[in-house]
Formats: sequence, structure tokens, C-alpha cells
Amino acid sequence: MNRKLSPVLSLLALSLLGACAGSRGPAPRAPAPPPPGSSGTDATAQGISLYEQGRYAEAEAVLVTAAGARARAYLAASRVKLKKYQAAEAPALEALAASPADPVAAGALGESLVSQGRLDEAIARLSAVIGTDPAVAYAYYWRGQARQRQGHVARMAEDYEAFLKLAPDAPEAPAVRVLLGSLQ
Repeated sequence: MNRKLSPVLSLLALSLLGACAGSRGPAPRAPAPPPPGSSGTDATAQGISLYEQGRYAEAEAVLVTAAGARARAYLAASRVKLKKYQAAEAPALEALAASPADPVAAGALGESLVSQGRLDEAIARLSAVIGTDPAVAYAYYWRGQARQRQGHVARMAEDYEAFLKLAPDAPEAPAVRVLLGSLQ
């Protein structure tokens, strides 16, 4: 496989992959957030539900007070969707400290770091996640994004191929397949 990526194709691929990464639109509305004083478990479940519906600001508001690794992971993911990349780092790292292979936290941290241009750090942190659990699909996806932006096409292709094996039906999969096909 010829592993050269022209600058124009690289720009097109980044645009396609970026559009796929942010294309999950909002779903129907759910009940209002829990009243003050409800349990952390209820707040976590409500926050995750709001996140899954695309109601990221509401999810963030609920999850910011919830405790636990899942709450921290979804808080980070909500902030990434709101493009609050720097604010997403701390809760993502907290979630990964408690659960080193959390797929939501890994994806949020990867997107946060790549979006900030902190590519070496993204690669190092996502490699650590993969070392803990090689089945975390979005760790490969975001490490591939970082490597693509660095111009490391062969390593990018390896990461994207691993991503496709683990998540063949992911929303980003068609754009990744197009990109990999363009390398042949």
C-alpha cells in the first residue's frame, strides 16, 4: 500500500473525519434534570441520558456535581461536544485514573488534546489506554487523528485499521474507509 497522502487529500480527509466526529445530532428531549438533593447515581444517569440526547449543556450542568468515574467521563464528553476542550481534560483524566480503559473518557481526552494541537500528549495518553485495554476503539481513532496531523501516515493507517476492526459501524467508519482507500 502506498502510504503517501497528498496535502489536498489530507485536508479533505481531516474535513470529512472532523464532520463525522461532530455529526451526531440531538435526539428527542427527555425529562428535566433531577431536583436538588437527588442521589449522585440518579444525577449520573440523568446526565448520561441528557448527553445521549445531544443536550450537552444540560448534561454538563447535571454532571458537574455528580461523583464517580462514569460521571467524570460523561462530563468530559459533554464539554468536548461544547468545544470546551481545556475544561474537558481534568474530568477525563479523573475518570481514566479511576478506570484506565474507560472508552468515553479516552475518547473525550483524545478529542480534547487533538483539538488543542497537543498531539504528542494525545498519542502518549491514548497509547497508555490502549496498553491497558487494546479494545478501546476511540483510543485508536483519536491517536490516528493525532498521527495524521503530524504527517505519520503509516502509523495513522495502522490506528485507523484497528479502529475499523473494533468499531466497523461507528459514525466515523465510512470516512476512515475512504481515507484508507485513498492511500492505495
